[in-house]
Amino acid sequence: MRKRHRTKLVHEGQYIAEVDVELLETEDEWSPYLSLEDAYKLDGVREALRQGNIKAASQHGKVYTLTPVAM
Repeated sequence: MRKRHRTKLVHEGQYIAEVDVELLETEDEWSPYLSLEDAYKLDGVREALRQGNIKAASQHGKVYTLTPVAM
């Protein structure tokens, strides 16, 4: 089994978070995949952003506010 570090983006409402996770690579057809812990981490960040709890979301990665660009 091989592990690779990747940054996943979680977008919810006007916020986006960069969360570092490990992708697990094996020889089976489901590869690559997230560990259960990293999947729960992404779900937790998504839920925190949905509730507007930036402090909780920022414990797992960088959080940004999206601002629309006027044309």
